[in-house]
Amino acid sequence: MSWEQQEYQQQGYRQEGYEQPGHQQQGYGYEYGYSGYVEQPQPYSQQQPYSQQQPYPQEYVDHGYSGQGVEPEPPVAAAPADAEAEEEKPPSRLPGRDRYFDTLRAVALIRVVTYHTFGWAWAGMVFPSMGVMFGLAGTLMAKSLERPARTVVRSRMRRLLPPFWFWGVFVVLAMLVHDWLPGWQIVYWIVPLGDPPGNAWGEQAWEILWYLRTYLWFVLLSPVLLKVFRLAPVPVLLLSLAPIVVVQFLWEPPDNRLGSALTDLATFLFCWILGFAHRDGVLERLKAPAVVVLSLAAIGFGGWYAFTHQAETGSYDLDDIPLAQAFWSAGYVTLLMWARSRFGIDFAWLTRFRRTDRVVTVFNSRAVTIYLWHEIALILAVPLIDRFWKVPAFEKWLPLESQWFMFGIGWILIAVFVLLCGWVEDVAGKKKPQLLPGGRPARMGT
Repeated sequence: MSWEQQEYQQQGYRQEGYEQPGHQQQGYGYEYGYSGYVEQPQPYSQQQPYSQQQPYPQEYVDHGYSGQGVEPEPPVAAAPADAEAEEEKPPSRLPGRDRYFDTLRAVALIRVVTYHTFGWAWAGMVFPSMGVMFGLAGTLMAKSLERPARTVVRSRMRRLLPPFWFWGVFVVLAMLVHDWLPGWQIVYWIVPLGDPPGNAWGEQAWEILWYLRTYLWFVLLSPVLLKVFRLAPVPVLLLSLAPIVVVQFLWEPPDNRLGSALTDLATFLFCWILGFAHRDGVLERLKAPAVVVLSLAAIGFGGWYAFTHQAETGSYDLDDIPLAQAFWSAGYVTLLMWARSRFGIDFAWLTRFRRTDRVVTVFNSRAVTIYLWHEIALILAVPLIDRFWKVPAFEKWLPLESQWFMFGIGWILIAVFVLLCGWVEDVAGKKKPQLLPGGRPARMGT
């Protein structure tokens, strides 16, 4: 779910990682993530001196998480930096960005939009987007907490809230026009520590906000969670599945905002802690057979529970079954992150395909925008297609009744929102606003 995309601005420096992002119903519902951008250690950084490492191509290095490709500025004397300026310093180690995680985040966003268009119950099993997004976000958070916790938390909120407020103005005004009378709970439209209220008219737009609420709580809790994790990494990682077991079998949370928040935190706690484990190198040190066997066991249990409890929800959709979601995501995301650490997968080859690489950069730089606006794009696609029926040529030659056609129109509208609204993410990250990030830097004489 990313607001972290702007975590480390670089101009003339190499930058690593990012975080971002999700989709769903209020509470545990929709699945899509948008998380954030995640910084990942390169395996070879611990195996050979920095001077011997092979740098990435310049066009790859120039792409910051926000997609900026900026010519390095000449060094200038700088005044002593305050805490916020210190936070913005580019990282001092590890060249390049991890395109493997960039690609995972882009795929997660595509999967969310796909799920919200077609409603395929099996989509979450093919790719558990929210688990992936929380895992990536946890990794970046562990890296960021090398700085003072207050500075990191303030930075995360600064990057998250302005895009949320900008989007929220349109949603709230639309609901007010359609006879919504808010109470004191409207404060959750300022800081979404609970599910923001709304009416049924705007439900499809605001029900995805469970992800932002869950992400924000993880950010606030991370300073404590990281300290506890580092006391006993492997036991804490394994025990992070205990809360969802308690919620499922021993204690039923209240049916309110608090209950929804606790359920979502319990569901994705393992993935967030797994991000810590990846960042600290814990996954890389684990024995391969144990990781593979336990991960497959978790996936197997999650799938078994989902298919054997369809009577309770009417579907095996993981979004409706928190326990199954927690275990399936735990096993799936563990394999993805362990493979990254174990085999050094970095997808650096992606930079050879400039258009594809640019698309991945845009997805990562505008993850919050895509996540927030994709439901509105799908909503607007319906009346737009209705207009097409009134044009005889369109009615004859276009597959107007196909959901795939609506899927395509939805992405066109998402692209429009990225162009019109994505600049808010740049402003939130204290960067120069860009229409579309990831362009090649301008060069003298060209």
